[in-house]
Amino acid sequence: MPLHSLSPVSATALLGLWHLTEPAAALWEQLPTPAHYLARFPEGRDELRARQWLAARVLAQQLLRELTDAPTPLENDTNGRPYFAGLPALGVSLSHSGEWVAALVARGSEAVGTDIELIRPKAQRLARRFLSETEQADAGDDATKHCLYWSAKETLYKLHSRRGLVFKEQLLLNPFERREAGVLTGHLLLENSRRQHQIHYFQPTPEYVLTYCVEER
Repeated sequence: MPLHSLSPVSATALLGLWHLTEPAAALWEQLPTPAHYLARFPEGRDELRARQWLAARVLAQQLLRELTDAPTPLENDTNGRPYFAGLPALGVSLSHSGEWVAALVARGSEAVGTDIELIRPKAQRLARRFLSETEQADAGDDATKHCLYWSAKETLYKLHSRRGLVFKEQLLLNPFERREAGVLTGHLLLENSRRQHQIHYFQPTPEYVLTYCVEER
């Protein structure tokens, strides 16, 4: 079944996972108000990315139904951040990688972020672009840990939705011992402020890592 799980991750937030196996046509059939999404469907995407885009919105709508009886479609703001039109108090974050799609929806919080990543050598190859020297030393030769660092920084980025953030300088993580699941301490460094966040992580399958953060009001 494509819907893998709907899990409460706090008193106000639900995390959903979708195992992407169906064709695009089947996903279109599951979307409410398909005309709304057809008008916003990104052109030029390959088949997999098109299916990921659709599944993320199907999953977000399923999470929404668990939290409220008020149906509303998804929009994207000028930074590309998704939000539910008509329900500004709900926070939402979407992510996809390979055959998995994740969505996080929280009631009473706009600050949410989630990211899912297929574990692959790419994160190690690009480490100097997004990891500080301390983070590189901590990750060592561990491919999974490199992907966790990348995923956690993506979650931090989505949490704040600020363009132009430098991942290796402004989105930093404390060194950590990798486990099957745990919590990472992340920091957003701006010109005149520093914010700390607790980022949860786990591996939904041995080939993937997932991170998420919910900032409750």
